[in-house]
Amino acid sequence: MDIKEIQNLIKFVARSGAAEVNLETENFKINIKTDAAYKSEVVPQMISMPQQAMAQAPAVAAPVPAAAPADAEVSAVDDDSKYIAIKSPMIGTFYRRPSPDKDVFVNVGDEVGTGSVVCVIEAMKLFNEIESEISGKIVKVLVEDQSPVEYDQPLFLVDPS
Repeated sequence: MDIKEIQNLIKFVARSGAAEVNLETENFKINIKTDAAYKSEVVPQMISMPQQAMAQAPAVAAPVPAAAPADAEVSAVDDDSKYIAIKSPMIGTFYRRPSPDKDVFVNVGDEVGTGSVVCVIEAMKLFNEIESEISGKIVKVLVEDQSPVEYDQPLFLVDPS
């Protein structure tokens, strides 16, 4: 099989939507992986979102007047709009502590300054310290310790005043 045939095979596999193709003959062995193989690996990280939706569903189904939760949600959105979010600069695992035997970096009510370390995100076995880009008071921690986070996902809410 020459290089031209291999290139045509790669293009064909990419267009077909297959995640992975293995081809083996007497003279050679070729393994082709496409973007679909990598996209399927991301799916397990998204499992937490349906669980959150399921946790919210019983609250809506509860026998409470519809106007009361709607008003509470609107006021919560208004309250959160004055805060600034510290967002994840990468995909990885969120840790509130530098190590299991240490205290958390920040708690609700703590003052942070620009450059203060607020958490650690593990990506590919590297632990990256995440620093605050703003000064203010931590109002809310939006992510559970040791849970997966996505790029640009809000981690903390900070009151800059």
